[in-house]
Amino acid sequence: MFYTVLKYVFLGPLLRLFFRPRIEGLENVPETGAAIIAGNHLSFSDHFVMPAILPRRITFLAKAEYFTGPGLKGRLTAAFFRGIGQIPVDRSGGSASQSAIDAALGVLGRGELLGIYPEGTRSHDGRLYRGRTGVAVMALRGNAPVIPCAMLGTFELQPPGRKFPRLGRVTIRFGEPLDFRRFQGLEGQRAVVRAVTDEIMYAVMALSGQEYVDRYAAEVKAEQEGRKGVASRLRRGAQP
Repeated sequence: MFYTVLKYVFLGPLLRLFFRPRIEGLENVPETGAAIIAGNHLSFSDHFVMPAILPRRITFLAKAEYFTGPGLKGRLTAAFFRGIGQIPVDRSGGSASQSAIDAALGVLGRGELLGIYPEGTRSHDGRLYRGRTGVAVMALRGNAPVIPCAMLGTFELQPPGRKFPRLGRVTIRFGEPLDFRRFQGLEGQRAVVRAVTDEIMYAVMALSGQEYVDRYAAEVKAEQEGRKGVASRLRRGAQP
C-alpha cells in the first residue's frame, strides 16, 4: 500500500514534474512474469525515477547502508526503503552476497520484476564500470530474461555528493530482453557467469553511450580516495 500511494499520489507526480522523464523501449518490459532490469547507476535519483514511470512494480536490491544508518534520519531512511519493498544487500561478499541472491530469487520466483545495478555502486565520474557477476547468477538460477536499461541525464542533474537534484529532463531507455537459457545450469562456472555479465554490460553501454571501464567502480574510487589522502597529508606536512 505504501508503494502504491507513494508512486501514484506523492513521489511519482513530483518526479514527473521535476525530471519530465522520457521513456524509450517500454514495450521491451514484459507485462507479466519474472524479469530482471539491469541498469547503469549514475545518481541517487535512479532509485526513484524508474519505479515511478514503470507500470509494474519493481523491487530493487539496495545497499545495506540505507537500512542501518544511525539516528532519526537513519531510522526514517530504513523505514522508507522497507516501505517500498527494497531488499538490503551487504556488499562485503561471501555469505552476505548469497543472502542477497536468495532474496532476489524469491522475487523472481513470485513472477515479479527485479531491479539491479550490476556495477554495485554509483558511478563517480559518469563512466560505465565492470559489472558484478551476481546478476548473471540470478538470471540463470531464476530462469529470467534480463532487460538492459540506461538512465540518461540523472548524473548531470544529481551527481554523487549533491543532496538535491537540479531541474531537467531524464531519459529512461529499455533494450530488448536478453535470453540466457542456453547457459542454464552452468551458473557455477566462473567463465560462464563472467561472459553473461559482460554481455549485459555491453547492452547497457550500447543503450547509454557511456565510456566503458573494465574495472570495478569501487576499486577505482578507493584508489582515487587513497591518492587524495596522500596528497592531503603531503600538503599538511609541507606547511610550516
